[in-house]
Amino acid sequence: MDALKEKGSFVIRGLEVWLFVGLLIWVVILGQRTMTWELFGSHMAALGLPELPVLLFTWYSKPLQARLTNTQYQLVWWGVFAVMLPLLSVCSCYYHPSAVTAGHYLTNILCCISLGVLLVASSYYQREMRHVSWIRRISLDKAVLISLALIALLLSVMAVSSLNNPRYHTKDQLLIGYEFSPVKIITHFGLFIALLAQFLFMYCCGYALYYLNSRVLVAQILKRRGIIFYLMSVFALVAVLYPFIGQLLAWMPINSLLGGIFDRNPFVLENSFGALMIMFASLPIVLAIQWTRQNNRIVALEQEKTKTELDLLKQQLNPHFFFNTLNNLYALSLQRSKQTPDSILQLSELMRYVIYKGQEERVTIKEELKYIEDYMDLQQMRLRQKPDVHFIKDIEDETQMLAPMLLIVFIENAFKHGIEPAEEQAFLRIQLICRQGKIHLICENSVEPGNTTTRGIGLTNLRKRLELLYPGRYQLETGIKNHTFKAVLQLYPA
Repeated sequence: MDALKEKGSFVIRGLEVWLFVGLLIWVVILGQRTMTWELFGSHMAALGLPELPVLLFTWYSKPLQARLTNTQYQLVWWGVFAVMLPLLSVCSCYYHPSAVTAGHYLTNILCCISLGVLLVASSYYQREMRHVSWIRRISLDKAVLISLALIALLLSVMAVSSLNNPRYHTKDQLLIGYEFSPVKIITHFGLFIALLAQFLFMYCCGYALYYLNSRVLVAQILKRRGIIFYLMSVFALVAVLYPFIGQLLAWMPINSLLGGIFDRNPFVLENSFGALMIMFASLPIVLAIQWTRQNNRIVALEQEKTKTELDLLKQQLNPHFFFNTLNNLYALSLQRSKQTPDSILQLSELMRYVIYKGQEERVTIKEELKYIEDYMDLQQMRLRQKPDVHFIKDIEDETQMLAPMLLIVFIENAFKHGIEPAEEQAFLRIQLICRQGKIHLICENSVEPGNTTTRGIGLTNLRKRLELLYPGRYQLETGIKNHTFKAVLQLYPA
């Protein structure tokens, strides 16, 4: 598991470095009209050497973030991108004046800084913005609508800004140029609103086709009747809608202003081609969305099933524990032991742990260990022949988390099948090691000759819980040798 985790980290770090290398290659290729391998090599060397600090910083960015404070990390970032990169670029330009021009160095600097800012923004979004509720509520349909509205707004701004400009505006038509004039937008604000409304209507017509394809044709017809009925339904829907949509678009004033982009005859086949293109171009997107939703539902159902199974397993574990402890108290009361009040108080603590802590997803190793020690004390109180118990603990971090009531199963099993039936003195040896997120438990107990029943409901349920809680991150081995039952459990960090 550690190897897989390190491999994933290696891929992510390599990806960011690869982005800078790819950007450098594009800067080199686009900066020269006629490129040869010789020119490519010299340009890569000239522009790549100043970029080495950026590549090294990107590779070690995660370890640096872990070791440095936010302020220190930001200072290092600015030092690499704003100081070292420009300084080394100036030196490279000075010592290799014939390799590339100063414009190439400047372009490379700006591109590197832009990509660096983009990576920082992406990291911030993944860390902070994805938890914002209103962003998570934006579905693809809403995102498409927002994008279309922004495109309509941009086209309206450029169209009004292109008015009365001889380069774009003639007697016959208005071409939309890459212009922005706040003065024209204010003076022709009414026209700006009219153009915005008409552009929105145009895009909403296309969105309506996409919506019908997504919610009706794919979700209902393709899913239930198959591809043949879906194709026939697409052509039928387009045949019904495209003349009406074409007529509405032809009647809009913007059609005349832009030089008749829509034919006056709504029945021309070009209008149907546009509708069909929207239908078939959106099909892969719609299918991908449907698959994602279905996959999310499957994952949610699996999680719900897992939670239900865990709850059932806990319900099976709790009666096992209660029966054992109540039998202990019954035996103490028959003996009129002075330890009975303390035992009842101890049982109360154990029951509180089972009822409350046992329902939590994770508890600390310290809490689980206290529960185990109290349980062993309570068990030993009622035994006439005290077992030889050795408990060795090597715990690096007592706040390390694990699933509750996992380790106690081995001790319960040892007392029930090894110590209680023993005619001679029994033994129990436990070794618990917790280091670097790993948990290693070794539990050995004596077994009476001829007793092969060493697995109760506890160990059976334990394996099921481990499969649900630590899939692929645990090892459990059990066996009997020389009248000794040995269980070894290893839990690995995620």
